[in-house]
Amino acid sequence: MSLLHQDSPEAIDDAALGEEFTKGTSHLVWASLIAAVLMTVAVAIYVVAGEKKPVVAGEIVQVWAHPRHVETSGIDASGAPMAKQSFDEVLIFARVKLKNQIEYPLVMQDVLANATLADGIDSISAGSAAQYDEVFLAYPEVAALRGNPLSSHATIAPGESLDGNAFWIARLNKQAWDARKNLDFTFKFQYQSSVVLAPHTAVMEQ
Repeated sequence: MSLLHQDSPEAIDDAALGEEFTKGTSHLVWASLIAAVLMTVAVAIYVVAGEKKPVVAGEIVQVWAHPRHVETSGIDASGAPMAKQSFDEVLIFARVKLKNQIEYPLVMQDVLANATLADGIDSISAGSAAQYDEVFLAYPEVAALRGNPLSSHATIAPGESLDGNAFWIARLNKQAWDARKNLDFTFKFQYQSSVVLAPHTAVMEQ
């Protein structure tokens, strides 16, 4: 046989090595894909497991608004004359339901009404439970809205619920109030994240 047609051992070895290298590369590709999929699943599980439900489950049951234009009488408490003043305001009332979803008591620090107006967001702190009673003495025309007052500094025990009415007084005229773009409420808690709730029904004007 001619030497030209002999397969040299070196050529055979190189071919075998090339085939083994190709197989090894294929295995590496599959291993990398599997590792990537496993990593994606692990990250997804970590994210889902790490997600925490809100400290409070809540609902804004209903919101009422009472726009007012106020003019003082020009006489002080002692009967002496004084300069008259006039201003506009909107009384905001909301019935709120809250439930503590964590294993520790929740202590409220404030409840804000956030009205998005043409010039930005106007956030107002809720009045106290004691002031709630005073509002209905000062404004008898809204007596029909009176209910159980919600204290903006209430403590909610684990698993317990709170149901009551909160109120705010916004120094706005009716035109600005009617032109608002949004209205929601922020519940601030000690040592916990705040919770923002929006009403699911239209604001009723009283």
